[in-house]
Amino acid sequence: MTTFSTNQTARPASLLARLFAGIAERRAQSQAYRITRRELSALSERELADLGIHRAMIEDIATQAARRA
Repeated sequence: MTTFSTNQTARPASLLARLFAGIAERRAQSQAYRITRRELSALSERELADLGIHRAMIEDIATQAARRA
């Protein structure tokens, strides 16, 4: 007699849910990056200096904001 044992820990529904959750997370990160970059880029040199930010730092700050999203 042959017995089959299945150990399916990841069901298709949960895989699909994780896929959509990953897509949503990446979209939120991308949005946070774009908004942060756009808002900081719109500031004048004086406003950036008041915040202690150099224009060259905007990319790094936007990347950090995206990671926190």
